[in-house]
Amino acid sequence: MSRRVLVVEDSAVIRRLIEVCLRPADLEVVMREDGPGALEAALSESPDLMVLDIGLPEMDGWEVLDRLRSDPRTRSLPVLVLTAHAEEESRRRADESGADGFITKPFQPDELRQEILRIVAEQSVGHVV
Repeated sequence: MSRRVLVVEDSAVIRRLIEVCLRPADLEVVMREDGPGALEAALSESPDLMVLDIGLPEMDGWEVLDRLRSDPRTRSLPVLVLTAHAEEESRRRADESGADGFITKPFQPDELRQEILRIVAEQSVGHVV
């Protein structure tokens, strides 16, 4: 069974790069480009993981993550934070907000793919289907 990854990124170029990066991993990729779209898709698309950019229009990724964690329907959705902010403060905030992983831009495609596969594998071990 293919796992579904929801990628929330406002840059079309980075969305395309992530899609190409994940193709060899047999993952179904669903894309959104803003915070409201991320929240809608978290419910309607039933993703196994969300890759969430922090610098989104309308509603930033921190607010999206806070809303996901405060909603019982999405509280346990694994989230990998993707950001251009490499400073320790961003990493700490991601941890405190309940993110399952943290990757900085620019990223290495193999590093991103491996981190996504790690989180999906951990989720699979923790849930009986």
